Amino acid sequence: MSFTNLYRPPPDPPTPTADELYGSDPYDINYVYPLDLQLLQNHRVRLTPFIPRAHGALFWDAVGPTFPDLFRYYPVLFTTLEQNLAFFERAYHANPECVLLAIMDKTTPDDAHPELGGGTFAGIIGLIRTSRAQLSTEIGYAVVFPAFQRKKIATNATAILLNYCLELPTASPPGLGLRRVQWGAHPDNVASIQLALNLGFKVEGTHRWTYSKKDNNGVGNLPREGDWCSGQCGFDVAVHSMCWDDWESGGRERSQARVDGSAA
Repeated sequence: MSFTNLYRPPPDPPTPTADELYGSDPYDINYVYPLDLQLLQNHRVRLTPFIPRAHGALFWDAVGPTFPDLFRYYPVLFTTLEQNLAFFERAYHANPECVLLAIMDKTTPDDAHPELGGGTFAGIIGLIRTSRAQLSTEIGYAVVFPAFQRKKIATNATAILLNYCLELPTASPPGLGLRRVQWGAHPDNVASIQLALNLGFKVEGTHRWTYSKKDNNGVGNLPREGDWCSGQCGFDVAVHSMCWDDWESGGRERSQARVDGSAA
């Protein structure tokens, strides 16, 4: 019996046009679940879809001067706004399992950008690998701009998403009724892991050699000689999760206590 294999690697994706980088107006977030913006906020932080025409240049102004240190523990690294927007288009906008959100600090006014709807653009956070069939998602690609770090911006944004994802649709206020929310971080990213633990995420283990990426300030596992991805290090991911039963048995209260500042 004979066989053949006619597989051919897909071609490199074409360079996105300006329309593809910045999207339509109004901007279609193309996400598998609805987003109720009234529920995606608390007294400190408001989450809203990341819209390249509104947020793109401001994003690069905030993170560009700190490259590559700010992204040391991330499996992706870009050096221009266009590269970032192309990644956001392919990884988030073109994939209905993902949505990218802008984090707005409601306590800091920005009179120079009233089009943003109030508050100051403080970072980004997303949901990735969202599955309606499995009732699960992952909080992914969270970045707080240097000027807003150590102000509990990430804690508030993550707590908002936990509440929105894990509360039942019949709750008040309602949520999506998911069963699982995952959090991944490089094992050396102490700040990210501590944030997850503080909010009540449980440690599940480390996925070794999850990503292949260029070496960045010594972060990454050296590959063996002869590896196909020459010059690419291996990137481990420490996996944490908050599931519905964790949420119902104290996770909700722990998350709220961190937001309120009453947790030890």
